[in-house]
Amino acid sequence: MATVKYDEATRLYPGNDKPSVDRLNIDIEDGEFLVLVGPSGSGKSTALRMLAGLEEVNGGKIWIGDRDVTNLSPKDRDVAMVFQNYALYPHMSVADNMGFALKIAGVDKAEIRKRVEEAAKILDLTPYLERKPKALSGGQRQRVAMGRAIVRSPQVFLMDEPLSNLDAKLRVQTRTQIASLQRRLGVTTVYVTHDQVEAMTMGDRVAVLKDGILQQVDSPRRMYDHPNNVFVAGFIGSPAMNLLDVEVADGGVKVGGSTVPVERDLLSGASGNQVTLGLRPEDLELSSDGQGIPVTVDVVEELGADAYIYGSTKASQHVDDDEDGDAPEKPFIARVDGRRPPQKGETVHFAPKQGHVHVFDATTGERLGD
Repeated sequence: MATVKYDEATRLYPGNDKPSVDRLNIDIEDGEFLVLVGPSGSGKSTALRMLAGLEEVNGGKIWIGDRDVTNLSPKDRDVAMVFQNYALYPHMSVADNMGFALKIAGVDKAEIRKRVEEAAKILDLTPYLERKPKALSGGQRQRVAMGRAIVRSPQVFLMDEPLSNLDAKLRVQTRTQIASLQRRLGVTTVYVTHDQVEAMTMGDRVAVLKDGILQQVDSPRRMYDHPNNVFVAGFIGSPAMNLLDVEVADGGVKVGGSTVPVERDLLSGASGNQVTLGLRPEDLELSSDGQGIPVTVDVVEELGADAYIYGSTKASQHVDDDEDGDAPEKPFIARVDGRRPPQKGETVHFAPKQGHVHVFDATTGERLGD
């Protein structure tokens, strides 16, 4: 087992002006499960491949334990990687696939069999050891790929979107298995996904990347409650946080003709008279007095006890609005009581729950206050 450190690690592909990974700094603790998440092109897979030795590091360093592995070949880094497409040998049995790396390394046959059987037991693969990959389901193939990594007893597991080829139900089941397996083995793990729900449910910590730059690295709960900037706020959470550009007013911010109370110290750091207000769908309450954020309901998604309403609001105020005061409509999502949801076409008003308001600088996008 080992710690992992990205120290100003940079990857600039030939012909590109902008680095795909730009001065990445992350310290990963021994035995930690860290998830790299971000949209397509954010640099998360490149960062993982840099750690694996599959991509050149053009600046900075990468450490595994107390070893600088920046210029070491993949085979000398003592890491095991699980790929998106499993990369199994179709002509080999499950047992041979799992033990192949050990065979190449010259490990004794009896030792290989022992390690393969131990890993198969952990992964519930014992009945399938003599089968070929084509006779297995997608989820079973994925477990074989995991088993191949486990038998090597590496210092670090690297996983590049290993669940993306599975159907939705199997993804949920398998991600639970991977998370519990990692905790049981205690191996430092770096896991890449574009699915922020997967990131939030699996990781001890989550690192969000955008355009090759680290936006925030934090525990899932801390990141959800205290996003560093507008990008993280909009990316983390399902459904996404509502983000509205609003004007600062006495005692708070002006929203849809009424004032939403916001603590003065949250607004004091704003660079202008406008801020971006962030409100999560579950942190809103229907207002009976017509005060608050006006929302026209377009779609009601009924989920039993809860319902989500998807609508639009003209709560945002911009300095460049038309002279007649028409503000552009913004999409808006709120969670309501599933037994008494508003009707399509209805206009309702929402008030944010006290203490659940996020404020960001309208110019920089950075979080204001705590």
